[in-house]
Amino acid sequence: MSNVDKDFLYRYLNSNSPTGYEVEGQKIWMDYIKPYVDNIFSDSYGNVVAVLNKDAEFKVIIEAHADEISWAVKYIAKEGYIYVAPNGGSDCTIAPSMRAHVHLDDGRKIPAVFGCTPIHLKRSLQNDKQNDITNVILDCGCDSDEEVKKLGIHVGTIITFDGNVQELNNGKYIVARASDNRAGGAIIASVAKKIYDNKNEIDYGLYICNCVQEEVGSFGASMIANKIKPNLAIITDVTHDTQSPFYNKIKHGDVACGKGPVLTYAPAIHHNLLEMIKNVAEKNKIDVQYDYSSRGTGTDTDAFAYCQEGIPSALISLPQKYMHTTVEMFCLEDMNNTIELFYQILININKNFNTSYFSN
Repeated sequence: MSNVDKDFLYRYLNSNSPTGYEVEGQKIWMDYIKPYVDNIFSDSYGNVVAVLNKDAEFKVIIEAHADEISWAVKYIAKEGYIYVAPNGGSDCTIAPSMRAHVHLDDGRKIPAVFGCTPIHLKRSLQNDKQNDITNVILDCGCDSDEEVKKLGIHVGTIITFDGNVQELNNGKYIVARASDNRAGGAIIASVAKKIYDNKNEIDYGLYICNCVQEEVGSFGASMIANKIKPNLAIITDVTHDTQSPFYNKIKHGDVACGKGPVLTYAPAIHHNLLEMIKNVAEKNKIDVQYDYSSRGTGTDTDAFAYCQEGIPSALISLPQKYMHTTVEMFCLEDMNNTIELFYQILININKNFNTSYFSN
């Protein structure tokens, strides 16, 4: 099976790419994939696309999203405390006692912490609202609002959690602050490298897209879908491992890290494309798991599927524990198997792929 380049993966996972400010991570991704593709382009909002066989009429997109959840300065109190707003699906309950980076306009990062009420005081407080955003405060070591502003912090300044990659159980599992979804970005970049290394010829245009602003509404994917107008789109993102005691398999399905990539059934998922992916997995003896989404998939897949006249789309997900926390966790073998599945799909697709539900 394919092996992801761990040096690239770790540098990419350790970078900062908050929604709307994805440039740092995108530069690492571009530098890595550049030798393996014909050309790269970006757009006004920071979407990055690497292309193979750009003159072909039939176009296939593989896509991941580049952005991570974060915070932004909402209000600076006169005592120097900073109140925040979520940038994406950030969780109020995990912020207290976390270390953070404040991202200044000049590119510098300065340290800060999310304050946490001591347990001694919590015992005497009534109506402690852990889920209330007004109880989340950032402390950068300043005693006044003027001192905060002198550091270069203002309303709208972006904040990310501090936390680098860790390996667990001798490298079986990878823990990272934002593997949702830089793990996906690493997967699609690794697929490009594998096609290059094996000198595969494809008879269609392949567009490898690392899109922005998924965490606030899949807006980057919509931009790219409208720009490229592909014939097919295959998206990768993370999905929930449901093995912990806090999940109900009846409600949430049965998905486990270490048992392979996840294929989703949903109204947005194109039957023919999903069936082809299933056949490729079976032929190449790649274990896969299955899930069902009764409405939207909650990923960029929906943005592609419902763009313009409709783009036949499918979703391949990487199982992950502890989503939208600082300890998002995935199995390295699942990542390598997902790379292999994408690779086998792409070398089996051809420009005559049938997207009609009605033709024989």
